[in-house]
Amino acid sequence: MATTCKYPFLLSLICTFFVLNSASSEADILLTFKASIVDSKNYLSSWSNASTTHYCNWTGITCTPPPSLSVTSLNLQNLNLSGDISSSICELPRLSHLNLAENLFHKPIPLHLSQCSTLETLNLSNNLISGPIPVQISQFGSLKVLDFSRNRLEGKIPETIGLLQNLEALNLGNNLLSGSVPAVFGNLSELVVLDLSHNEYLMSELPSDIGKLEKLEQLLLQSSGFHGEIPDSFVGLRSLTILDLSQNNLSGEVPQTLGSSVKNLVSLDVSQNMLLGPFPNGVCNGKGLINLSLHTNFFSGSIPNSISECINLERFQVQNNMLSGDFPNGLWSLTKIKLIRAENNRFSGEIPDSISMAAQLEQVQLDNNNFTGRIPQGLGLVKSLYRFSASLNGLYGELPPNFCDSPVMSIINLSHNSLSGQIPELKKCRKLVSLSLSDNSLTGVILPSLADLPVLTYLDLSDNNLTGPIPQELQNLKLALFNVSFNQLSGRVPYSLISGLPASFLEGNPGLCGPGLPNACSDDQPRHKTVGLTTLTCALISVAFGLGTLIVAAGFFVYHRYSKQKSQMGSRRLVVFYPLRVTEHELVMGMNEKTAVGSGGAFGRVYILGLPSGELVAIKKLVNYGSQSFKSLKAEIKTLAKIRHKNIVKILGFCHSDDSIFLIYEFLQKGSLGDLIHRPGFQLQWQVRLRIAIGVAQGLAYLQKDYVPRLLHRSVKSNNILLDADFEPKLTDFALNRIVGEAAFQSTMALESALSCYNAPEYGYSKKATEQMDVYSFGVVLLELVSGRHAEQAEPAESLDIVKWVRRKVNITNGAYQVLDPKISDSAQQEMLGALDIALRCTSMMPEKRPSMFEVVRALQSLDSRTSLPSREFSTYEEDLSSLNIEPRD
Repeated sequence: MATTCKYPFLLSLICTFFVLNSASSEADILLTFKASIVDSKNYLSSWSNASTTHYCNWTGITCTPPPSLSVTSLNLQNLNLSGDISSSICELPRLSHLNLAENLFHKPIPLHLSQCSTLETLNLSNNLISGPIPVQISQFGSLKVLDFSRNRLEGKIPETIGLLQNLEALNLGNNLLSGSVPAVFGNLSELVVLDLSHNEYLMSELPSDIGKLEKLEQLLLQSSGFHGEIPDSFVGLRSLTILDLSQNNLSGEVPQTLGSSVKNLVSLDVSQNMLLGPFPNGVCNGKGLINLSLHTNFFSGSIPNSISECINLERFQVQNNMLSGDFPNGLWSLTKIKLIRAENNRFSGEIPDSISMAAQLEQVQLDNNNFTGRIPQGLGLVKSLYRFSASLNGLYGELPPNFCDSPVMSIINLSHNSLSGQIPELKKCRKLVSLSLSDNSLTGVILPSLADLPVLTYLDLSDNNLTGPIPQELQNLKLALFNVSFNQLSGRVPYSLISGLPASFLEGNPGLCGPGLPNACSDDQPRHKTVGLTTLTCALISVAFGLGTLIVAAGFFVYHRYSKQKSQMGSRRLVVFYPLRVTEHELVMGMNEKTAVGSGGAFGRVYILGLPSGELVAIKKLVNYGSQSFKSLKAEIKTLAKIRHKNIVKILGFCHSDDSIFLIYEFLQKGSLGDLIHRPGFQLQWQVRLRIAIGVAQGLAYLQKDYVPRLLHRSVKSNNILLDADFEPKLTDFALNRIVGEAAFQSTMALESALSCYNAPEYGYSKKATEQMDVYSFGVVLLELVSGRHAEQAEPAESLDIVKWVRRKVNITNGAYQVLDPKISDSAQQEMLGALDIALRCTSMMPEKRPSMFEVVRALQSLDSRTSLPSREFSTYEEDLSSLNIEPRD
């Protein structure tokens, strides 16, 4: 109660007494609150009765103006405090803001805080608070800002949170919340910010009632467990500026009217989901878009040219999707655009000369697409550009003279294209650090003026048609990589380039000479003096004759050893699609019994190698059947290396010799799923197994339907499913038939797996590989995940593979439950039975009865704790069971 004290004398004395008494009371309340806190660094030393400072001037205290001087705000953020949050704080009659963020409080949220009826802001973020969100949260009737983020809160979000109708900002991000999100947010009509991000244990569909929040500006739901489709109701979020749904398990299409409805959108990120369908049209009808981020998703379709209406667009990120069609030309001429990232898609089209209008453009990455055409002259007019990367495309023609005229240009990567002509002078981009023009059709000489670029560190001109010598001036640069292999260079190699870099970076140039190279330069031969020549010759002959016997004996030994080693190495060529700092010799020499993994599969062993950089890679050694030329082999592997999918292992490069092909893969920490299942006492929680199944299904669906050219895996089994540190699955050994040849592939597979239970029944008589065969193999893997048993010997005592064993079990009463891994909690049984249902459909005896991999993905994603079994459980297998002479159970 404000007190002015502008009254007669007696009343003034009463008023003064009231204010002093109130002051004493609030100071005591604060000291009681302090007594429950551990202040390890003594930040609250001013909080003391002995202090001459008024309590309104104590650390973190804000009061109303004089004369009333009543505490309204307590801000003790980042003071290393711990201990208890005392209920005494709620006795402050006007406390509206309480901020205890970034401290070390570790106990559950105190229930007595609900007594702080005047609070408008409560911030307990970034502590160590555990336990659930109390249902009494609804008693904060006046609360406008609630921030419990970055703690260890667990359990479900209480429905009572929907009673906080004055709430404007709710942040529960970065916790351990779980279960379904209640459909109560539609009641929070004043909400401006909603953050439920980074709660990986949430298993919920997106609440459709969020679409009622017309004032909502920021919706942050990334890195949680949301699944299902984006509700159509989200088009009602007309004030939204930031929408982040990335790194969830969302599927379906983005509502086509979302773009035209959410006109104020500044940032959109729906990356790392399974969203399909075309890019929403009208996404820039509001012309307010600044940052468009849709990367690392599964979007397909094209981008409408209306994106050029986003006149304020600064950052455009759609990388790692399945987008196709012509890249919108209007995007290149936006005057405020700074970043364009579209790598790892299927975009076509050309880069127009109008790129010169993008005066603020800093970074362009178009790698691994289908762009064609020439590099435009306008590129050199963009003086703010520091990175231009468009490798693995179909660009052709000559490089324009000004393509590196930007004074801040640092990285240029145009490798793996069809560029021709000579390399122009590069005198203006003096900040150039990395230049890669490998695997093109460039001609002419290597310009000595490259040595004038003071910070040039990485130079890759390999696999072109360059001629002439290597300029001696390049010795002046501190080159960490200098690769000119497989050109038509000649002459002496500068000494420092021989001594400091791998010899493989110079090979494929028969005209080059120098120490350590196959050809010695003619002027390296020593000159002999004629004086005393006869005497010296006689002496040398005498020595040679005396040591002849030893030399001959040692020579035989060395010759045979060298011949064996040479035959093993052969004539090798290394092609990398990533900047691996390794040579062919290091790869081959590193593959030995110590680095070998397992006994190897049908096509060869796998080796784990540590590169000089410390990076680990996996090398699969394949027999070179000689069915393809190096050029066609390179084209096939290049096609496979362009695959970008989170559930498919990346091919980093390959090494080719006369007798072997070495595929270089990324390394996965957890090894194969097959090895994991083989281990005694195999234990993996059901949610992890289900995530593995969904990931494998997504990878197969991508190969079969979404990647161009469409591919079949041909060898799906648990040993060909690798797991990263987070148990994210990745398919390996896919489409090997395209590398070794169809005939060699079939004969090799026949030797190992003709009777494998991973093979579909029609494998033995059908000469044509089909998608249904991969579906069957996946079904076997899913049976392994459900049962926890290895496919080949699910019942060793009866010599039964997993398909036969499961089908016998489901024929008896409650037999389906006997299939489920008993090590999994009973609470997951319904989901496991649903997965078993899918697995049995995949392993149908009749190919036409099997679902597509896309249908499998959707079915697996639909499994959660609320899923109930179909009313006709396993009835879809009557025909299959009858073919095995087994009666289906009722």
